[in-house]
Amino acid sequence: MNDSSWGSPAGAGFGGPDQGPAPAGPAHDRQGASQTRPMPIVPDVPAGGFQDGHGRGAAHAGGPLFRDGGPHEHPQEPMSSPTPPPPPASGTPRQKKSAGRDLGAAIGVGVGLGAVVIASLFVWPPAFVGVIAIAVVVGLWELTSRLQERKEIKAPLVPLAVGGAAMVVAGFVRGPEGAWVAMALTALAVLVWRMTEPPEGYLKDVTAGVFAAFYVPFLATFVALLLTADDGPWRVLTFLLLTVVSDTGAYAIGWRFGKHKLAPRISPGKTREGLVGAVTFAMAAGALCMEFLIDGGTWWQGLLLGLAVAASATLGDLGESMIKRDLGIKDMGTLLPGHGGIMDRLDSLLPTAPVVWLLLGLFVGTG
Repeated sequence: MNDSSWGSPAGAGFGGPDQGPAPAGPAHDRQGASQTRPMPIVPDVPAGGFQDGHGRGAAHAGGPLFRDGGPHEHPQEPMSSPTPPPPPASGTPRQKKSAGRDLGAAIGVGVGLGAVVIASLFVWPPAFVGVIAIAVVVGLWELTSRLQERKEIKAPLVPLAVGGAAMVVAGFVRGPEGAWVAMALTALAVLVWRMTEPPEGYLKDVTAGVFAAFYVPFLATFVALLLTADDGPWRVLTFLLLTVVSDTGAYAIGWRFGKHKLAPRISPGKTREGLVGAVTFAMAAGALCMEFLIDGGTWWQGLLLGLAVAASATLGDLGESMIKRDLGIKDMGTLLPGHGGIMDRLDSLLPTAPVVWLLLGLFVGTG
């Protein structure tokens, strides 16, 4: 609404300063006119009067200022000219985009987690397996807790936590075969554990339990498999760097230039421009990592690896967004200030781990 719509037309002021002097008469002398509020001017209308929103007759010209709609109608209040809002100051800066999270806390937590990962990865690699197992157990706790709170699905946490940690260790010690065996035993434990409770809801509970076992610990086992190679710590570092760079590129480019939504029904904040940023950043980082960190790697392999990581990380992020949207929550937890929960950090990493393990095996072998 422009400024002119707030004012009154000339000559029709409702008791404003342009109102003419009160008419002469016994009730309007000069002294009384200065203390009496003038009545509003009622314009002439055709015969039949105004029609209100329901087609009923309103006040007629020259009649009282009461609508004749029935005993529940109220007297019409004299209108006054609304005061237009003050125009914005010309020097007022435009409001900047909000990052949506506490960036200071997010950066601090990210640096702390990175220090723990790097220290355990290069000082004593088995300690990094313990870090993976702890992240898996906490992620399972967050996921099962949200399922029970929002959907009343009781996926058994105890067999999932024990089996999930065993799955990661088995993958590190016995390779892919050990991971598959541990996965099968974990699913069996979920089926048996749930039998100790009433049968109502058994199918949905065990289905959610098997899904949780595959989604969190089994996919995380591929990080432990990366660590078993001769240059295992560098492979894991490459995996982590590419995933983080992909997420950072998507965030930075999408926040600055994002206009076209990528998947508005799943994650309204993600844009096509952000996806381009993820692909560009990940491919550049992949070329550098394969050239300088991976034994026998070449830059063009890094380009392909970065492209695959950007795709899998984006799909993983969208997948967890789909779960959270179904549950009606914003974050899986509040354990990490500025990030949400552990699962909110694992969403891109989990589906990317098997992709990186497979491509590195094809490019330079698994030894």
